[in-house]
Amino acid sequence: MHRRLRYILILLLSLTIITLWWPVNDSDCNFEANLASKTTKFQVHATKVIVQPWRGRHHVYGIFMIPDEYKQAPFFVFTVQGAGSYCSKQFGHRKNFNDIFAEPGTYLVRKFIRTRTALRLILQGLYFQINDKQNWTLTFPESKVGQHNS
Repeated sequence: MHRRLRYILILLLSLTIITLWWPVNDSDCNFEANLASKTTKFQVHATKVIVQPWRGRHHVYGIFMIPDEYKQAPFFVFTVQGAGSYCSKQFGHRKNFNDIFAEPGTYLVRKFIRTRTALRLILQGLYFQINDKQNWTLTFPESKVGQHNS
């Protein structure tokens, strides 16, 4: 019985270490090139931020209000100051989250950061930084509607 318990504990410890060391940015989009490019971009800050990692998964996120013209954007770059940037593809267009309602001509997007990332930042003393909605940004390539030929 003790031998089996020891193996289970070793397995759980190994899985925990692998989970914590696994690369966080698993996107195949080159967000650095997109952010550095000189092309016109549209940026929006979070309307609301929830930072409660002690409640478990999916309790660290920002809610963004996006103009409808960006529904067809192929991707956006999600940035949280201190946590990094990640490319993301859109899915689902909601009109409300957590008592936040989209204004006419807009939709809402909810973007999460990983709980382990949030816990690491909090342990580094950055709770107030990640809890500030101005530090959460979505950057879209300029929509075709907004582009002008030069």
